[in-house]
Amino acid sequence: MFRSSPYGWTSQYLFGFFFSYGVYLPFWGLWFAHLGVSASNIGLLIGMGLAVRCVANLVLTPRIHKVEHLIPALRWLALAALLSCVIYIFCGGSLWALTAVTVLFNLAAGPVIPLSDALANHYAKDGHLDYGRTRLWGSIAFIGGSTLVGLLAAEYGANVIPWVAIAGLAAALAFSMRNPTIAPSAHDEHAQARPVLSEMLRDSLVIRLLVIAALLQGSHAAYYSFSAIYWKEIGYSEAIIGYLWSFSVVAEIAVFATSKRLFVNWSVAGMFRLAAFGVLLRWGLTASMTALPMLVIAQALHGVTFAAAHLAAIRYIQQAPSSQMVALQALYNALPLGAFMALMTALSGWLYGLWGANLFWLMAAMAVPVLFIPVEKKTTAQAVSS
Repeated sequence: MFRSSPYGWTSQYLFGFFFSYGVYLPFWGLWFAHLGVSASNIGLLIGMGLAVRCVANLVLTPRIHKVEHLIPALRWLALAALLSCVIYIFCGGSLWALTAVTVLFNLAAGPVIPLSDALANHYAKDGHLDYGRTRLWGSIAFIGGSTLVGLLAAEYGANVIPWVAIAGLAAALAFSMRNPTIAPSAHDEHAQARPVLSEMLRDSLVIRLLVIAALLQGSHAAYYSFSAIYWKEIGYSEAIIGYLWSFSVVAEIAVFATSKRLFVNWSVAGMFRLAAFGVLLRWGLTASMTALPMLVIAQALHGVTFAAAHLAAIRYIQQAPSSQMVALQALYNALPLGAFMALMTALSGWLYGLWGANLFWLMAAMAVPVLFIPVEKKTTAQAVSS
């Protein structure tokens, strides 16, 4: 009862955390709007949160570089994120209070994804779990969180949004208090040396990886922050919005679950280009179509625009020497998923007020450079262990 397999511990922690993340990503902007925050300030708040995650992943994440420290760190981070989320409720519409708590919340939540990925990768290398089948539980929880909060917000109003997020974080903390039957431990002390990020940034291949990941994942900035607001404006209910978000993650789950077989003969470059074509099509449809069937098609492409791009980056990281994996994981989460996403989110807040749905055309255009940037590894035909 108080112990769990590596797969059980990791997947259940991811379930609790991503349940709350399924509330945060699609509905936090809607909650801010309910509190009376303007569109430009919503973009700044969410963008600042991403910027804080970037700093946390550049400064805090590399310090937790020994695998023995991953589980205690994830416990403390879940507790800190939970407390911050509770404080959110007492901020009201005060922009300064919301800003302060956004900083605290993202300092805690920011390192969770790279550290949980590092834990899953460690167990996967030792054959204790399959990354993709473990990570998909986070996606399943994301669906549960976004669907439930959409239904509850439609029934009881937007005030319920932070409470649903709190429930997910409480579950993550509760799951994390058990001990895994196999504790993570380093096999190579040299590989556990603290990574030097500045050295990684001198590698041109790493720079290309980060640029490609930034463009592909950054193209989701307007979607994460303003799709719920946009769909609400054109007449869709919170429940329908929740279903749309959930359906996108169903596509993501399908790709994660079949990734080992689906991408066995794909190169990293090929997977990135596939994601780029998906970005062009998905955001083009979102910008130009408002009919529900077309939005469903666009959401189905999340399995390509997000999941395939993420799996390509994970494959790149898994193929790196062990001594570089933590550094690459930190850089991937700090720069493409943190700093660049923060910049694009803040920019989206300003441009959405000017352009409305036409903002998604800019998101589509971000895929074009990816088609021409080479990214090569010594080994590109390995199967994704995820």
